[in-house]
Order: sequence, then structure tokens, then C-alpha cells
Amino acid sequence: MTVRLFKNAWLESLTYMPIYVYVPVWTSFIVILFIDCLPQSFGQLVCAYVVGFLVWTLTEYLAHRFLFHFKFSSEFGRKFVFLIHGNHHELPKDKLRNMMPLIVTIPIAVLLWWASHALAGKASTAYFGGFLVGYVFYDLVHYACHQWGLTWSPFLRLKRHHLIHHYSVPDKNFAVSTTFWDSIFHTKSRRSS
Repeated sequence: MTVRLFKNAWLESLTYMPIYVYVPVWTSFIVILFIDCLPQSFGQLVCAYVVGFLVWTLTEYLAHRFLFHFKFSSEFGRKFVFLIHGNHHELPKDKLRNMMPLIVTIPIAVLLWWASHALAGKASTAYFGGFLVGYVFYDLVHYACHQWGLTWSPFLRLKRHHLIHHYSVPDKNFAVSTTFWDSIFHTKSRRSS
């Protein structure tokens, strides 16, 4: 079962993101980015990837808290939030809507890659690679929270944190791939501990 977003079947199909498509597409992007930034030293590469990854975790938190849960007063605004995130809260176990569709994410990724490259050249490719690895990690953790019965302890803490957001306190626990930012910004539910 899935929440229908568009009447047009072709447009509706563009909003689905099956994991068997997601993994090879984003793995290819990450490999291409890694190859593109190889002339850098190992230390610079690791540092840039780590910074990019950490920036992603903050981006994830801010987008989820302030965009995906924004309370628009207009009907258009409410439909926009439902389209980008509200449908997921309506049916959290929908395997085809646990990750953003490629029709949205690829143009954003290409634009961000181009912008970072234009601003800082090849050095920024490693940073963006870390940012993208963070995004993929986030999406896979999010998918796993809703679809897989993993029992590894660190994952179970993230899963509990996220499912509390869905089923108990939707105005708390906005981070998915970490609980750090919810602690920093005091949006972590006391039930998460």
C-alpha cells in the first residue's frame, strides 16, 4: 500500500524510490566523486570527507526540523510539505517512499556538486563526497528503521530515536543518522534514552 501523490500514473511513478535502484545509483555517484578527488593527499581527502559528512548531519537535522515539518498557513504550503514529507508520516512503512526519489535528489546533488566545484575547485569534491556519503548513510539508516529488523545495538538506538518521532512525539527527534543535533538543540525526546 502506498499514499498516492499524483493522479498521473507516470508522474506518480517518478515519486517512488525502491532500494534496488537507490543503492546502485548512489554508489556510482560516490565512486565517481571519489575518483574525481583522488589527486589530493590521503589526509586532505579524509579530512574533507569527514567535514562533508558532519555538515550533512546538520543539514539533515535542519531540513527535517524546519522544512519537512514547517506549518504553512496556505493550502499550497501544506500540500508541498505533504508531498515532500507528510506522506511519509501518513504511511511510514511504505517501502517506496522511505527515501527521496531520484527525480528530486539527482538534480540537487548535481547542482551542489557544481556549486562546490565552482567555489573551491577539486578540493571541494572530497568535501561534497563526504556530504553525499552522509546523505546515503542517512537514507539507508532511515530505510532500515522502517523496513529492516536489525538488532545491532547502535542501530537500535537510532531506530528507537526515529520511531519515537513518528509514533509519539513528532515535534522531537528530527535527526535520523545521529542523535547529536537533537541533544545540542534540545529537541531530543526524553523517551529516546
